[in-house]
Amino acid sequence: MAVKLKRSTAVSSLSITPLIDVVFLLLIFFLVSSRFAEEERELQLNLPSISEALPATAQPDELVVNVDKQGRYFIDGSFRKIEQVEQILRRAQANNPLTQAVVIRADKQAEVDPVAQAMNICKKVGINDCVLSTDDL
Repeated sequence: MAVKLKRSTAVSSLSITPLIDVVFLLLIFFLVSSRFAEEERELQLNLPSISEALPATAQPDELVVNVDKQGRYFIDGSFRKIEQVEQILRRAQANNPLTQAVVIRADKQAEVDPVAQAMNICKKVGINDCVLSTDDL
């Protein structure tokens, strides 16, 4: 005599559509957020390398100032004159008076003067957390 088993209705009514929606939302979130992380690294610089320093820990409110071989300043991917750099740093310091950090990324073939000017502007506007970025080995 054959035994008939009753199939559960819970398994047949399980819908995976909301799960697929969540997976797509997570995928979109990670794609968008990874693009923002690469934005300040677009300018190709040949950074000097060091071996004894500890890796720099990035704070969330840091502002990146890039200096290329010719001594030109780039902030947010666009060329800025020295007066504009001072204006941007002054505004950033006013917005974050205690936690504003500046990272200066300079090409190793750049002259020292533009880098020193950028560091001097940081001190002038009151930004004490100013670091020079290097390529860690």
